[in-house]
Amino acid sequence: MSRFEVNILGCGAATPTLRHLPSAQIVNVRDRLFMVDCGEGAQIAMRRSKLNMTRLGHIFISHLHGDHCFGLLGLLSTMALNGCNGEIVVHAHPDAEKVFSPMLNYFCRENPFEVHFNPISPSSSEVIYSSKSVVVRTIPLKHRVPTCGFLFEEVAGERHLRGDMLQFYNIPTYMRASIKQGQDFVTPEGEVIANELLTTPPTPPARYAYCSDTMYSERIIPLIEGVDVLYHEATYGDDAQGLTRTTFHSTARQAATIAARANVGKLIIGHFSQRYKDENILLDQAREVFPHTILAHEGMKEVLKV
Repeated sequence: MSRFEVNILGCGAATPTLRHLPSAQIVNVRDRLFMVDCGEGAQIAMRRSKLNMTRLGHIFISHLHGDHCFGLLGLLSTMALNGCNGEIVVHAHPDAEKVFSPMLNYFCRENPFEVHFNPISPSSSEVIYSSKSVVVRTIPLKHRVPTCGFLFEEVAGERHLRGDMLQFYNIPTYMRASIKQGQDFVTPEGEVIANELLTTPPTPPARYAYCSDTMYSERIIPLIEGVDVLYHEATYGDDAQGLTRTTFHSTARQAATIAARANVGKLIIGHFSQRYKDENILLDQAREVFPHTILAHEGMKEVLKV
């Protein structure tokens, strides 16, 4: 199964409201769950979305502002009560371990699993996690504290065999796995049949970029170029553009400009300020620049690949 989907657990800004929870998402890659930010209410939102906590092994924290990490302790405590085991890795700024380890030692000293903190550098783009199915890379962002986004890129699969050519050359079954991996075929007569004649290219890997919180920053464009889906904060509308310079956030129009210049497939805007009772105002402004824009909402599932 090659499932790749994004579940929005929370898409509000700093203050939780009756309409939105703070930032939290689950990226599901082949039924392995990866959490991106963990604001208050994240564990409740996971339950509402029917996401299995036992499949969660890695948590990526973009920065150490409360609306992106205050839900971490509660989530880990609940996972312990539910009997989750193994290891949970928290990828975050080095200060995260200093902040959360004392609380974990106090409240969760009998955890049935180990919590490991992987310190990351928000100021550079580097691979911080890799497996046979996905690679995660940091995206340096521009905020009031050290902050990074995350690029999830599916590992490219094998090439697809052409049944007609396999039959024409009578290729043995035991050789087909190596041909899918790019190997040429040599006939019994010694003729080399190029792999390109026997196969078609692999399905393009799915790519998802998460960018919250940040001012407008064109330096991220080369890092997110051509992603299938971009989540970009859109805290404000045109009416509050002046606030972006003091709060280090973005407007919906600025998020759409980044999406257009990076040639992404789809833009999801979120991290909405509580000042907006109807985010369709933000959606309209973004769509003036980038028509393939949608609004984030709690419970939303964006499927990149089934």
